[in-house]
Amino acid sequence: MKITKIGYAATGAFSQTVTDYLCCNEKLQPFYNHFPSPEAFGAQLKEKDFSEEQRHTLFAALQQQYKSVSEVHPAVQQNLDLLKEPTTYTVTTGHQLNIFTGPLYFIYKIITAINTCQQLKEKYPGYNFIPVYWMATEDHDFAEINYFNLFGKRYAWETEQAGAVGRFSIEGLEEVLEQLPEKYPIFEDAYRNNKNLADATRAITHALFGEYGLVSVDGDDKVLKQEFIPVVKKELTDQVSNKLVEKASAELEQEGYKSQVYSREINLFYLKDNLRERIVIEDDRYKILNTDISFSKEEILKEVEEHPERFSPNVILRPLYEEIILPNLAYIGGGAEVAYWFQLKQLFEAFKVAFPVLMLRNSALYINKGNANRMHKLGVQPEELFQDYQDLKKQLSSQIHEEEINLEVQRKKVAAAFAEVEEMAKEIDPTLVKAVGAEEQKAHNALQMLEKKLSKARDNKHEQTFKQLENLKDKLFPNGSLQERQDNLLTYKTNNPDFIPALIEAFDPFDLKFTILEEE
Repeated sequence: MKITKIGYAATGAFSQTVTDYLCCNEKLQPFYNHFPSPEAFGAQLKEKDFSEEQRHTLFAALQQQYKSVSEVHPAVQQNLDLLKEPTTYTVTTGHQLNIFTGPLYFIYKIITAINTCQQLKEKYPGYNFIPVYWMATEDHDFAEINYFNLFGKRYAWETEQAGAVGRFSIEGLEEVLEQLPEKYPIFEDAYRNNKNLADATRAITHALFGEYGLVSVDGDDKVLKQEFIPVVKKELTDQVSNKLVEKASAELEQEGYKSQVYSREINLFYLKDNLRERIVIEDDRYKILNTDISFSKEEILKEVEEHPERFSPNVILRPLYEEIILPNLAYIGGGAEVAYWFQLKQLFEAFKVAFPVLMLRNSALYINKGNANRMHKLGVQPEELFQDYQDLKKQLSSQIHEEEINLEVQRKKVAAAFAEVEEMAKEIDPTLVKAVGAEEQKAHNALQMLEKKLSKARDNKHEQTFKQLENLKDKLFPNGSLQERQDNLLTYKTNNPDFIPALIEAFDPFDLKFTILEEE
């Protein structure tokens, strides 16, 4: 596997916010804690406060969650046990419960977390570092997770269920399995032998990454939600998050950065089976939108105490919830995620929770052997593929530029030859001079016709080259976007069973570069 690294800015696919962050632009420095480097984790370790009681609560909750896995990998069980130790910390990434893992970047996030933990263990051998996948089980945007693309074809799961997607019965997913071009044992087992989408997704991530010790965490858990009760009460009574996030957002916008997420007066949902709706204050009562449910202040605070699992943080409070219940040091996200965490630092400070190191997940372009051969045949370098097609076409045109086909030299030689023949005809039989002239004209016409045919053939050859270039761009950048945002894991793992190990070997979470992997 040939590996090429380029700057994120060179891809043209990442926001100014992200590229400024990676360049340590001073305008962004007030909005995060430590810049992602191995050395920064020394300070982060000192700042993260996580009690023995919290560790045992977390361990107990996860032991219960992992009962859905028929045979827990020893590496995962070891990491679960290590959570009870005061020298154990986590590195977390999060993502929605996309069916069949959804777009490739879901896999890239997890691998970044795994590799970060491996590097931290080398630098800080006295500590343990556990990669965590935070399952967005409480998310209710089903339309964002119910499909995936495999070999250019879209597969979708249709269901009338509503509410938190992690609670969805997986009924109907067997129909998607039947539509696939072949059997995929990991997904067959997960979607046929589990009750809900949360358990099925845990089974998938365990099958793919269990050997690396990945721990999947479901925040939709009554035991874990009890740790979040003080924040929920404060949010309901004081709406503190909205004030702080709006302030940070205004400050970011003043520096020229757009807000990624928008805060509500109350950044909580009310959660029950088939229901996840916003909590709003109307007429001094706490109402659940699109329902007849409402509470007085006293009633809703009592509801929090008795049923904390019914209160679900939105995008603003979910990061705080995560950092409260985990001994976490870093959060790994995509460009948009990293950008919205910048809006949250003041919120963390208000609740005296350590703000994690923000890490951009690894991104990659994977070029299989067939596409690599096409690329080399065209004379294109991997890093040049990110150029606009028209710009790349111009570049290729200049590389293959040839002088215009012109047979003038040959015409002169033919004319000279016929002049000699004409002189011979004059001496032998002057009446043949006209015949010589006629044949000379035929020869000139033939050369002119051949000149046009040769020019057209060369133009066709170049058009074929440009068509090959266009096809290569379409394959590597489906729908004009990064491969990782469109293609699914199975598109690559099917033909390369070592796809995940190859990524683990290639990705360096701290080099802050875009990775191009090329099969040789």
